[in-house]
Amino acid sequence: MYRWLIRPLLFWVPAEWAHSLAFAALRWVRALPGGPQLLRAVWGFLEPGLEVQALGLRFASPVVLAAGFDKHATGYAALLDLGFGGVEVGTITNEAQSGNPRPRLFRLARDRALLNRMGFNNCGAEQAERHLRGPRHGVVGVNIGKTKRVPESEAIADYAASARRLAPLADYLVVNVSSPNTPGLRDLQAAEKLRPLLQAVQAELRGRSAGRRPALLVKIAPDLADEDILGIADLALELGLDGIVATNTTISRAGLETPAAVVEALGAGGISGAPLRQRALEVLRLLRSRAGSRLTLVAAGGIDSAEEAWQRLRAGANLIQVYTAFIYEGPALPSRIAFGLLERARAEGFANLAKAIEYHHAESAAGSSEAWAATAHQALPPR
Repeated sequence: MYRWLIRPLLFWVPAEWAHSLAFAALRWVRALPGGPQLLRAVWGFLEPGLEVQALGLRFASPVVLAAGFDKHATGYAALLDLGFGGVEVGTITNEAQSGNPRPRLFRLARDRALLNRMGFNNCGAEQAERHLRGPRHGVVGVNIGKTKRVPESEAIADYAASARRLAPLADYLVVNVSSPNTPGLRDLQAAEKLRPLLQAVQAELRGRSAGRRPALLVKIAPDLADEDILGIADLALELGLDGIVATNTTISRAGLETPAAVVEALGAGGISGAPLRQRALEVLRLLRSRAGSRLTLVAAGGIDSAEEAWQRLRAGANLIQVYTAFIYEGPALPSRIAFGLLERARAEGFANLAKAIEYHHAESAAGSSEAWAATAHQALPPR
């Protein structure tokens, strides 16, 4: 019904309007008596065989909604009801900001992609803190970024302030230094700038006097050179980060089916969705080859099916994130991907998805299927 009725209606209106309408409708349904139960019964049914452990947390499935959809942390409970294993809210900045001028979100339907230059529009950390105090029944991560008006010289204090306010309410925290839509933000990915920034956020997390300390990850761009990606992996290991989200949107316009003149007319921004798929997979493999099992890797970029998600998990991802595909495929997507993954795991003889992921990560670490087969009985739990 979504593909043939709802999506055509939503695609008649500008992309940002459609997003606001659909998200408001979802929150309205959840607010009705019996709304949460209805959402779970229709779209959000999951089973124990889908559960995975990552970042010291239990995810109901490895399929997580990426940051960018719930920018103000107002609808994470409803999104969890749709069957996501977790929801990452934000990007949230220390100060509230309206983002870049509209229009700033566009569909590239021929490419199953989006082009956005949203600019971290959000309610700010103080308001988000209040939103995050609401009830939840699953993993909620928080993605933080730099306030646009804050100069680079004050960026560390800006991130630290967001972390100080939001970390107590986050199951995990992601430092976003990779959006192309805040001037100068990607410059913070350079090791000499990224190290003190991450150390300041770590200091805020260590300073928590009570409660669980949230896992800390950094989100990186796909447009970095391979040696820079490996450098960030080395830095993450040096500092003891918990993981990396790979990747954010791309500024590349290569290989698009949408005519170049059309894309150029839309203007600047990052592209997400199918065009990002190959590079995101390459970055994931680079990170896993460097970090081994020492980092949790969250794969994002062009994941729109169980087959693509399975490839990322086999390539070393612990979790996968979707966003653009959710726009194109609708509310059935998270559970469809999750059960598709479980079907593949059981086809290989595993009782649950977690054991299948563990096996394939160990297989990859061993270098080849043949090398792993010789030691499988020692290193793996029973299937």
